[in-house]
Amino acid sequence: METKFYNSTIKKRIGFDEVIEEIKSYVNEKPADRYQVTVGSDSPGIKNTFFVTAITVLRVGNGGRYFWTKTGRIFCHTLQERIYKEAMLSITLTQELKSRLKETLGEEFFWPVSADGSAPPGGVNNQITVHIDVGQNGPTKDFVEGVIGMVKGHGLEPVIKPFSFCACSVADRHT
Repeated sequence: METKFYNSTIKKRIGFDEVIEEIKSYVNEKPADRYQVTVGSDSPGIKNTFFVTAITVLRVGNGGRYFWTKTGRIFCHTLQERIYKEAMLSITLTQELKSRLKETLGEEFFWPVSADGSAPPGGVNNQITVHIDVGQNGPTKDFVEGVIGMVKGHGLEPVIKPFSFCACSVADRHT
């Protein structure tokens, strides 16, 4: 069964292919703008839980769109197991999303170059990051290094609290 996503502006559940098309249309409305794509997951603090994974596409300085999906119930014995499951759901979706966006929007969406052929200031204008619901304070502080290493091990850029809004705010809104 295909994963279904929700979006507040689309009044029906949509598949991953349609999410890609929505993102493509959004970016193509203003292709010269700078975009930031994030993926993050969250779950309510119970052992027999469900997971919400969100994708945000920000037109930097000018709003954005987001999509989210929800799993069925999954039993997690510990907080650590739940946090690692959240991270793996985000990593898996990020890998597929990045691959599909490269096919749809082109490699330059992630690695743009200036008109003179040089890299933009800072090296990357448009990037995709994995937002993780862990931070240096609180009950998840012992998992920060491990989860960051897991995300980086998959060749992705991790973001933790207080900057991981996709997990801590967007996905959390739907748990």
